[in-house]
Amino acid sequence: MTSISHWETAEFGGRSNGHNGGGGTPPALAFAGSTVANRPSKLENAAFFTMLAFAASTQFSIAVAQILLTVTSVLGIALVIRDRERIEVPRMFWPLAVYAAVTLVASVFSIAPDISIWDSRQLLLFVVVPLAYRLFRGGRSVTAVDVVITVGALHAAYGIIQYGVLNYDHLGRRVQGLLGHYMTYSGVIMLVACTAVARFMFRKQDRTWPAAVLPALLVALALTMTRNAWVGACAGIGLLFLLRDFRLIGLLPIAAALFIAFAPAPVAQRLYSTFSLTDPSNRDRVAMFRSGVRIIEDHPFTGVGPDTVRLVYQHYRDPQAEKQMNPHLHNVPLQIAAERGLPALLIWLWFIYVLMRDFASRVQSSRTRWLYTAGLAGVVAMLAAGMFEYNFGDSEFLMLFLLLVTLPYAADRTPASTLPTIEQQRAA
Repeated sequence: MTSISHWETAEFGGRSNGHNGGGGTPPALAFAGSTVANRPSKLENAAFFTMLAFAASTQFSIAVAQILLTVTSVLGIALVIRDRERIEVPRMFWPLAVYAAVTLVASVFSIAPDISIWDSRQLLLFVVVPLAYRLFRGGRSVTAVDVVITVGALHAAYGIIQYGVLNYDHLGRRVQGLLGHYMTYSGVIMLVACTAVARFMFRKQDRTWPAAVLPALLVALALTMTRNAWVGACAGIGLLFLLRDFRLIGLLPIAAALFIAFAPAPVAQRLYSTFSLTDPSNRDRVAMFRSGVRIIEDHPFTGVGPDTVRLVYQHYRDPQAEKQMNPHLHNVPLQIAAERGLPALLIWLWFIYVLMRDFASRVQSSRTRWLYTAGLAGVVAMLAAGMFEYNFGDSEFLMLFLLLVTLPYAADRTPASTLPTIEQQRAA
């Protein structure tokens, strides 16, 4: 019997479980009573490594990431055609697909259809889910996580250099890494930090690397002075503490005290402003919420259309708003309802519900428990931060988020290299 490569069997043993149709010997090994195991083909490897490069590039360049995603899509289609595969997706993809359909309807009925339809090209990023589900199955999901954490650590180190050396140290010029905007950078670092904490706390093997890079990730996140990402990271990591041992929650006040004691003055002042009712950005978010509610009241079914809130904001602007213009409402549920209507919001909530249900049901029973805890932390972090920022509409953030929430599903699948080829099935 040809041995399965180490990176696919080190943690998963090449075994399937009840989550994907039963336990015991994988179908490839039980096929017609044979013991078949194949090395990945050149096409399979090309698709895998291109997808791995995409996973890395989401953290530093949207252009590179989208090019790699396009190439991976072509290779994935070639695999499906060559092996006559049936395209499979995790359960959470179906509400996401319905959300895409409702978005297109909202675009047609938009106040500016040309703008909304063009903006809806972002829906193509949803292809991340079937690609990751196909190419990162089994032990390859661990490889993908390690790449994400490693690139995140390097990006965090660059952010620290920006703050300490390049003078990105005030609200007018904040740490943004290579992503061009501090909101995007902080959101991406938030997701990577939650994933690294989950890997360190819940995976028994190879804990040294995530433990070593966590300080850089957390410091870089702090230096962005981005409060929504701070809230999201605290929510996601706090959930991981609860899942591991509720007594660990006692560490949070200690961490907060150390943060206040040792944080640079601009960072500490930014933290204090979170609780200030006179802070201009806090008042502006309250005003934006009122504006969003009025938009939804006037356009409850299909919204005003994707990327058109900015066009009507002046008309609905609250008198107490600080800014004359806002590109979006800095709140994910509010923005979705205003742009795409209440039905779209309900479908998006269905997507979140399916994710949370699937992850919570597998946290205790799956051999890849740590990936499910990472997925839970990522969803909770996105939701918490999304109360103050439209992160689900940020392409770089969205690509990484979809990748990370697909990996738990992919990890429980039988590695592709153990499945019988068409020729072997015919011979059997």
